[in-house]
Amino acid sequence: MSRPKVEIHETGWGDPDGEALRRAMEAEMEQRYADRLAEFASRAADLPDALGVDADHVVYVGVAYDENGVPVGHAALRRTNGDLELKRMYVAPSHRGRGVSTALLAGIEDAARALGAPRVILQTGDRQPDAVRLYEREGYTPIPTFSPYEWIEFSVCMEKHL
Repeated sequence: MSRPKVEIHETGWGDPDGEALRRAMEAEMEQRYADRLAEFASRAADLPDALGVDADHVVYVGVAYDENGVPVGHAALRRTNGDLELKRMYVAPSHRGRGVSTALLAGIEDAARALGAPRVILQTGDRQPDAVRLYEREGYTPIPTFSPYEWIEFSVCMEKHL
C-alpha cells in the first residue's frame, strides 16, 4: 500500500492553518499531561520561556498538507541559546503513521542546514514515546536537558548533528 502524498509548505508563524494545528497540539498535550499541570502552575514565571514561543525567534514554519489539501501537520524552528530548536512538531491523529512527521523533520533539517546550523535540538516529554522513537529512528540522540526546560523533570531532550 502506498503512502498518501504529503506536501510541506513553508509559511509564517501567524498562518491560520499552523495556528489551528498548534491549538490542536496544545489541547492534546493538556490532556496527556493533565495531572502534571499543577506542577507548572507553581512555576508560572517559567512557563512563557519553556512552553511559549516568541514569534520573533521563529526562523522556519512548515505546514504539511495531505493529497486533498487538508493541513495535517506542523513543525517550526526557533533560535534559542545559540541553537536552532524544533518546536511544535505535531501531526493530526488521523494522519499519524503515514510519513507526515518524517516529511516535516526533513523540512526542518533542510531549513536548519540552509541557515548554517550544525545541529537541531528538541525537547519532548516522557509521555510521548512515539515521538521519541521517531526522533531516534531519524538519528536524534539524547542530550542533557537544556534551558529553559531544566525544571521540567519529565523532559526528554535530543539533538541531531547535520
